[in-house]
Amino acid sequence: MRDPDRMRLVFFGSPAFAVPSLLTLHKHHDVCLVVAQPDRPAGRGMRLTPPEVAQRAKELGLALEQPTRLKNPSFANALRELDPDVAVTVAYGKILPSSLLEIPRSGFLNVHASLLPKYRGAAPIQWALIEGEQTTGITIMKTEVGLDTGPICHTKTVPIRGEDTALTLFNTLSEVGARAIVEALALLVDGRLRFVPQDDSQASYAPMLKKEDGKIDWRKPAEVIFNRFRGVLAWPGSWFMFGEHRIKVHRMEIINESGAPGTISSVHQLGITVSAGEQALLLQEVQPAGKARMSAWDWANGYGVDKGRRLG
Repeated sequence: MRDPDRMRLVFFGSPAFAVPSLLTLHKHHDVCLVVAQPDRPAGRGMRLTPPEVAQRAKELGLALEQPTRLKNPSFANALRELDPDVAVTVAYGKILPSSLLEIPRSGFLNVHASLLPKYRGAAPIQWALIEGEQTTGITIMKTEVGLDTGPICHTKTVPIRGEDTALTLFNTLSEVGARAIVEALALLVDGRLRFVPQDDSQASYAPMLKKEDGKIDWRKPAEVIFNRFRGVLAWPGSWFMFGEHRIKVHRMEIINESGAPGTISSVHQLGITVSAGEQALLLQEVQPAGKARMSAWDWANGYGVDKGRRLG
């Protein structure tokens, strides 16, 4: 006899962020199909590599599909034949067509890494840090054709610590998201899941990052530069130009000094102090293009970086 507390569900997800949700749902419900994006070239050799969710689905022995076209009628028919109670999406990476959204009896629920309607879009974790937010969280919402516009049914708030970066917050929210979706499905099973429309007037957007989003603008206050550093740490990283060389920064901290923005005020074993629009930044670890990471002190000694030089 079927356990009434276990739902028959289809899981859509691709990156590592979605793996904790897949694992938790696999424990509590019947995952009849996992859908992930197709394999992509990755690494120095650009070998075809499956997304993390696809790898884990294979390890768990779950049925897996990696369609190139979601609007393919054969895929929709296969999904319909599974007769799922519900579908869950976690960072799948594509907007789902209405032809799929209609198939599960209870629709699609999405795990989104912000407190909607703030930070709709592809990079909510990064932009919350860039904007200096002190709290973020997970929102469970009903998936619609629009970009993160569906009604909300469950949220969990998470504080952003001063030491958090995109990497640490990614890990925290991926685990919180796994707990949140299981809680939402428990409410659904009990008939107590309620949906509340989003206030579109309060919406903000978190578009996918570009390489230029990592460029340091020394005219900005040090706190603004540091928050951006935290948000882009995973990719593209914070960087500046030194002559014709692009230099990536791996570690920095705010210093209570002042001077002309972009000007090096001191070079010592602890690093390089660079003035910002307000206060200054101590660069502690850097990486010239094509080179290994190194202390800022070693970079200064090896590249002739002196006090008074202006960074681009």
